[in-house]
Amino acid sequence: MEHLGHRQPELYGTTTARELDALLLAEAARRAIDLEILYTNVEGEAVSAIYRAVRAGLDGLLFNPAGFLHSGFALRDCLRSIDVPAIEIHMTNIERRGYGSVTAEAAVGSIAGFGIDSYLLALEAMLARLNRA
Repeated sequence: MEHLGHRQPELYGTTTARELDALLLAEAARRAIDLEILYTNVEGEAVSAIYRAVRAGLDGLLFNPAGFLHSGFALRDCLRSIDVPAIEIHMTNIERRGYGSVTAEAAVGSIAGFGIDSYLLALEAMLARLNRA
């Protein structure tokens, strides 16, 4: 994700991670919600960050497992163990690309194939879910 906007722009577009962050933070501010963004290439760091966030009162989790979608079993087990809804996000349609996700089974849902809008759609879906709870 840190190379977003530069790596395979034909698949992921030219929006950088910094630009995506600004877009998401602006949308969160508009809706008066707190949003934390984390990027890591280390699965254990992701797991630890999720557990810390849950202990701090996390209401919902949006995540793009990136390369962990193939072998992120520790991430999957972490998501299974928390009582917080999680939505998996992908900018591309991973099914169309022939990829399966080991982490998707621990999510309440997945949003994929809409580029940068996948993140905004996931945020909207999470807010709708939390507002119904």
